[in-house]
Amino acid sequence: MLRDLALDRTDRKILRFLQTQGRASNLEVAEAVALSPAQSHRRHRRLEERGVIAAYETRLSAAHLGLSVVAFIHVSMERGHIREIQRFTDQIAGMPEILECYSVTGDFDYVIKVVAQDLKALSQFLMDKLMRLPGVSGVRSSVCLDEIKCTSALPVAE
Repeated sequence: MLRDLALDRTDRKILRFLQTQGRASNLEVAEAVALSPAQSHRRHRRLEERGVIAAYETRLSAAHLGLSVVAFIHVSMERGHIREIQRFTDQIAGMPEILECYSVTGDFDYVIKVVAQDLKALSQFLMDKLMRLPGVSGVRSSVCLDEIKCTSALPVAE
């Protein structure tokens, strides 16, 4: 947790800035948080080394890549699926259509976020890949009509 890591106000400023300006140079980060470039670099490295900054990535536009369908899929597993969990999760991890997968409580065992070119491609993914995974007993999908908010930025306290 952020509070467990004893982050000060400047660390939190750096984190907030980097979440919106991931390609910023060290000089830009330093200016944004009112530090010298050397101090900014030292703090930035420390945040990386401590694992607070987990990764850097480029967020692509799915629509510009022809992936116009986003779906959320609820997966039910067979009773006693505990024997199949590792095989299931290994195969899920290798499917590029799957952007996110969570083990959840409630009526379903997993919730998966998927992208596809169109509804036919989504159907093929469901029928030919997902439903054939070990332990899967059923799926229920919801197709996204409009994206209201999509971010990976975490709420970093002042």
